[in-house]
Amino acid sequence: MSSSLFEEIQTPPSGDIAVRRVTINVNGEPRTADIEPRLLLADLLRQGLQLTGTHKGCDTTNCGACTVLFDGRPIKSCTMLAAQAEGHDVQTVEGLGTASELDPIQEGFKQEHGLQCGFCTPGMMMSAKALLERNPNPTEDEIRWALSGNLCRCTGYQNIVKAVLWAAEKMRSN
Repeated sequence: MSSSLFEEIQTPPSGDIAVRRVTINVNGEPRTADIEPRLLLADLLRQGLQLTGTHKGCDTTNCGACTVLFDGRPIKSCTMLAAQAEGHDVQTVEGLGTASELDPIQEGFKQEHGLQCGFCTPGMMMSAKALLERNPNPTEDEIRWALSGNLCRCTGYQNIVKAVLWAAEKMRSN
């Protein structure tokens, strides 16, 4: 009987399987795990650390649902090994806002109806966060370019772009 990935992460593998201890700064907090070197960052985040906002849609970097910030830059966590994140900062959608206050990006998606099914939303938000940290006053074209690695199968992107513009305006006014 094979064990689930969750069990593999929670219980160090036995026998001849190599294990590596990694410490990654996730959402501002150091997190340590014993992992197999082949474990993907997205799987560590989702199953190992229970940060399920990072979605897996394609495992090929095409959809962007797994986008997280790696040292402030958006990356596709479905094709990055967790071991490569050792000593780095990773921010997931759970790191936006707090339990009592939404991040302006989250608020923008709410106010401008920038989501439908919500599957792509975490990746879109993380790409938008990276953009707004680099460019607090982006044009629509710059937003579309920054989000071009994230696919949404439900919307025509217009409300997503409006959500990012809304967030940018709120961030500039604060």
